[in-house]
Amino acid sequence: MEPQKIMPSSRPHPPVVGKVTHHSIELYWDLEKKAKRRGPQEQWCRFSIEEEDPKMHTYGIIYTGYATKHVVEGLEPRTLYRFRLKVTSPSGECEYSPLVSVSTTREPISSEHFHRAVSVNDEDLLVRILQGGHVKVDVPNKFGFTALMVAAQKGYIRLVKILVSNGTDVNLKNGSGKDSLMLACYAGHLDVVKYLRRHGASWQARDLGGCTALHWAADGGHCSVIEWMIEDGCEVDVVDTGSGWTPLMRVSAVSGNQRVASLLIEAGANVNVKDRNGKTPLMSVVSLLEERKKKQRPEKSSVC
Repeated sequence: MEPQKIMPSSRPHPPVVGKVTHHSIELYWDLEKKAKRRGPQEQWCRFSIEEEDPKMHTYGIIYTGYATKHVVEGLEPRTLYRFRLKVTSPSGECEYSPLVSVSTTREPISSEHFHRAVSVNDEDLLVRILQGGHVKVDVPNKFGFTALMVAAQKGYIRLVKILVSNGTDVNLKNGSGKDSLMLACYAGHLDVVKYLRRHGASWQARDLGGCTALHWAADGGHCSVIEWMIEDGCEVDVVDTGSGWTPLMRVSAVSGNQRVASLLIEAGANVNVKDRNGKTPLMSVVSLLEERKKKQRPEKSSVC
């Protein structure tokens, strides 16, 4: 199959602006699906989002890959930003879109104090701010995290309960698609995981890479959390949309954690499943061990 080519007349449209907050801008592109995705990924068009430096009038790449969506985070409130899309064919030809300009919104009142209260586990201050009614409970911080996400990640169960009782949405996601349950599972906070499940958090939710809470729990390596997730009915062989990995395959390819792998296998994980490259969990763990051996091997000193 021949690689895709970008013709001079096919100059891409500028990115489409989605949700805008005081610290983030969501951008979409290739909405008409002009860049066909057939064959291996090396034959796909690659997308890059570039941000203009208003002082230097130069451009810096803030995203590159094959996705058609990106959330720019960590921005300043009430500030104008300019972006353009670059489309590169497998043969190296590239085209740039016209610029798109967008301003972040005004920072909500007290949001900075609100997030600081959660970050330092200040229960009294959090309650006072929420009672004042001047801040929305789900307002994100500059990195796209809600207060519940931060509390869940840090294991602040009392703050989690306060936020849930004040109407926070347990299923909201950050810019990479992770929700509070995924963050708590990765960090190993079983009490938070149980509480979120009782209040509507779902095992079926996926991040932008198609990973579920069990993928992230496997990455975190917290066996007590994984055991309870399996008892609670969490699907063991769920496959992500990026590499085609189940949680067992992810453990085999990334961490090699034997205890986690044993738990998943005992729960019925398929040991013969293959990812998009045709690798089984056993093949992946062998590759991982070989990589580790190479890194541990001392370098030969050259004699002059």
